[in-house]
Amino acid sequence: MDTDAAWNVRRVVLSVLFLLIVALPLYPELYGLDEVTPFTQLVSFRPQLLVLVLILGVAMLLRWNWRIAAGLVILLALTGGALIAPRDLSDPDLPPPGTRVLTVMVANVLGGGADAGEVAKLIHTNQPDIVSLPEAQVDVRQEIEAHLQGMSYYGYTQQANAAVESATSVLVSAALGNVQFDSDKLDTGKVSSQQPGTPKPGAGDPGAETIGPVQQTTTQFGHIIITGGNLGKLRLIAYHGYPPLPSAVTTWKQDLHVVKGWCSSGLETILAGDFNATTDHADFRAALGRNCKSVAPSSGAGLQGTWPADRPALFRTQIDHVVVSAGLAPGKFKTYEIEGTDHRAVIATVAVPKS
Repeated sequence: MDTDAAWNVRRVVLSVLFLLIVALPLYPELYGLDEVTPFTQLVSFRPQLLVLVLILGVAMLLRWNWRIAAGLVILLALTGGALIAPRDLSDPDLPPPGTRVLTVMVANVLGGGADAGEVAKLIHTNQPDIVSLPEAQVDVRQEIEAHLQGMSYYGYTQQANAAVESATSVLVSAALGNVQFDSDKLDTGKVSSQQPGTPKPGAGDPGAETIGPVQQTTTQFGHIIITGGNLGKLRLIAYHGYPPLPSAVTTWKQDLHVVKGWCSSGLETILAGDFNATTDHADFRAALGRNCKSVAPSSGAGLQGTWPADRPALFRTQIDHVVVSAGLAPGKFKTYEIEGTDHRAVIATVAVPKS
């Protein structure tokens, strides 16, 4: 083989190897490394990484010897962008006939750092049927309720352990009727402190009801399952998933495994909260499976980042979701700024069967 031919073969081989290296942080699941730090964390920002890779590929075109590698890298970035594009281009569907529309709100209040008045203002303006409040202990929930004068919401809290962030609260509109609150607990001997037949608190009388009050659930952080009343067969779940910290990826996976169980149960379900996972996480997609889908990418809002809120929109990722099971139709999805928290609030609509 002459020198030129040998060099061309070598250049192709090196270009392919370079492509495989560049693809690693973008698609670690292809290498079986999506659950290994730092790839679990990096893939949260796959859309942004694809933009950087595209810029890298274009810059490499300036060097003649790098053009094969540049072409492969650009092709990788464009293919990845094409796969992500439907998240931003899908149109929300109109509510199908025979359905009613529920409005769902999520606001991670950062352990009480969020401005309670701003949270209440969003509730006043949008009148959601359910408000999922990750990291809201009883006192934080009560502070928000105190701003809801003239509105009827029932408030409940589940705190899984002593950590402030393990508390999850929920506000449910009285329009949903006499709903029940529960959670999947590790200690089944503990039951809700809200006794059957006792009156629920209304606006101006928030009460201090807590399911537990502190008991470890099947998820590391507390969650609340809402059933009954006017929900019919539908159940609502306020959820907060454990973050994929470098030392706690296993715990993160365990929480998503609980989500997988809820999604595969066959029950009509709406999950709302801070999942600490994005659509680009293979574990999140596996948890949703074929029976669940996130409202945002189904309605053209899949690139509306919710965290960290203090960064420009281009540098945020979407970890706060409203997830719906089969038989429920995703509607609109929008995010809102709230002072004092590192998450943007989420408000989504879901069409559910009237029966």
